[in-house]
Amino acid sequence: MEYKFTMENYENEVLNSDKPVMMDFYADWCGPCRAMMPVVEEMAKRYDGSIKVGKVNTDEQRELASQFGVMSIPSFFFIKNGKVVDHAIGGMPQEALIEKLDALLETA
Repeated sequence: MEYKFTMENYENEVLNSDKPVMMDFYADWCGPCRAMMPVVEEMAKRYDGSIKVGKVNTDEQRELASQFGVMSIPSFFFIKNGKVVDHAIGGMPQEALIEKLDALLETA
């Protein structure tokens, strides 16, 4: 399941999550973001139940994007126990995203 993270649900869904979280900061007008959408959707299915995979629309959630210091999109943040443990900026191959998500689980 792919989550939609907002300022309203951030504390409950991300900070207080009992599972690791991947946040994808994107915008609908962003070409590289659109290219990553099917990859992120696939990761949401692949890691369903073990990692919360979700998106943050930077146009709608400017405050949340600012809180994370997002300057370029897509930006990916990997969170465990309420703390950012890794991040990546820009489009990437699916295999690279799998490596980051697997690493997030290994340190669980």
